[in-house]
Amino acid sequence: MGIPAIQKARIGAYIMKKRLSRNGRFPLVLMLEPLFRCNLKCRGCGKIHYPHDILEQHMSVEMCVSAAEECGAPVVSIAGGEPLLHPDIAPIARSLIERRRFVYLCTNALLVAQRMNEFEPSPYLTFNIHLDGLDHRHDERVGRNGVFKRAVSAIRLLVSSGFRVTTNTTLFRGETAEGACRLLDFLTSLRVEAMTIASAFGYPNAPDQDGFFTRDQTTTLFRSILTSANGRGWTFNHSTLYLDFLAGNQDYECLPWANPTRNIFGWQKPCYLLNDGYEPTFEALMQHTDWSRYGVGHDPRCTHCMLHCGFEPTAVMDSAKHPLKALKISLRGIRMY
Repeated sequence: MGIPAIQKARIGAYIMKKRLSRNGRFPLVLMLEPLFRCNLKCRGCGKIHYPHDILEQHMSVEMCVSAAEECGAPVVSIAGGEPLLHPDIAPIARSLIERRRFVYLCTNALLVAQRMNEFEPSPYLTFNIHLDGLDHRHDERVGRNGVFKRAVSAIRLLVSSGFRVTTNTTLFRGETAEGACRLLDFLTSLRVEAMTIASAFGYPNAPDQDGFFTRDQTTTLFRSILTSANGRGWTFNHSTLYLDFLAGNQDYECLPWANPTRNIFGWQKPCYLLNDGYEPTFEALMQHTDWSRYGVGHDPRCTHCMLHCGFEPTAVMDSAKHPLKALKISLRGIRMY
């Protein structure tokens, strides 16, 4: 099962409308962080270092809806922190769905069984479950035993209840292609809609500073993973050209403005991963950010980044401009050159 046709059509029409209007910079996905509080302390996370008074804060339903209306992106990825700790997460999701936004609720799944009855299955709502490895490897990354089994149980419960379910996997140093392939095989067996995969971003304040890949290490690993995909039935929540980029076969620049971030402090400059201050409005973010300062070759913090929040938009734009190129790679599969 792939991405629903309604979502593909809506996003395609949105991109075409923006291109015809000659709007050179426009958002595809709103990265919404309504709170930073979490019930885990993952070793590679750079989002949990805030003091207690900040962790107790959260955005209201009205603030979340206003952010979506301001930027106009067709997709809203609700992250954090752990969104299911937000007391009003269900009204937030419903309000966004009423405005025909495709909502991806990113969660570690610990509270799914407790709160899923507050939601209704919809083509506009997806539970995006984080799983960074099989069994003990995932538990080690998140710092608590038993989380993997609870996440798997949550996936099975959501799928059986008719919800859209995807997974989000971040790979860290020490992961092998064989181990990653076993994880993707297992997730596919759970009948998830699609899988997101990424190499961890090197947050300077993450507890584990030894777990991040260099760019060359990322492409080497992902080439091995993706060239093993034939016949395994994997479905990725990525464009074909982004996967080819992960394998080192495409040379893309980051488009940080395409996935803007809104959290309790405001609109974060320049992206979900870097924090160089905040703007009070989306318009101010777009106008007052010097986008030329960022990206590989411009900012040393970007040197090894290949994450989808910056490079997937580039691949999507390339696919829109060169559909035959994307189709060719999709048909032949990812290659090692």
